[in-house]
Amino acid sequence: MPPVSLQIIREEHASLSAVLNAMGILMEQGPGDTPAAFFDTARAMLFYIDEFPERQHHPKETEHLFPRVAVCAPHVAEVIARLDREHVGGEAAVRALQNQLLGWELMGEGRREAFVQALDRYIAFYREHIRLEETVVLPAAQAYLGADDWAAVDAAFATNTNPLTHGRPRDPAYDRLFTRIVMRAPARWGQVAPL
Repeated sequence: MPPVSLQIIREEHASLSAVLNAMGILMEQGPGDTPAAFFDTARAMLFYIDEFPERQHHPKETEHLFPRVAVCAPHVAEVIARLDREHVGGEAAVRALQNQLLGWELMGEGRREAFVQALDRYIAFYREHIRLEETVVLPAAQAYLGADDWAAVDAAFATNTNPLTHGRPRDPAYDRLFTRIVMRAPARWGQVAPL
């Protein structure tokens, strides 16, 4: 049976991927006749990315998983260094998107294209980031980490309160965010369903 943290990491990647997919679909659809709901949903999705992956998921990968894998599997150290650099810039990147979205909302259609292009780049970047973790780091972790390593990594990730994953601890403060994203997101947005 794989370590619990591997399942948690993969579930969290799936949640993030679903939100990124939903944002892409939302941008394709545009504000239409309901700009208030459109911008509210887009803001909630960006807030989720800032609040959960950037503040809970990435720090635990950087502090608990990556160093152990780099020691046990030095052949993936370069990939880990790249992923760590991306984690460092992640919060600034999502904040820049939040600011560009606000610019579009407040300043009008003249700001739309810049936001959509920045979001497209961000989604492509994040898909590659997740791909590297899933295809390089996690297999190396599974192959080389020992029971003590997994115990520490499992303990760290067990405390995550991702509002978009099933069967994990939840912070009730996130329930409004979860509801806002799920109830207003495009119908074909991903595999994450209400809890």
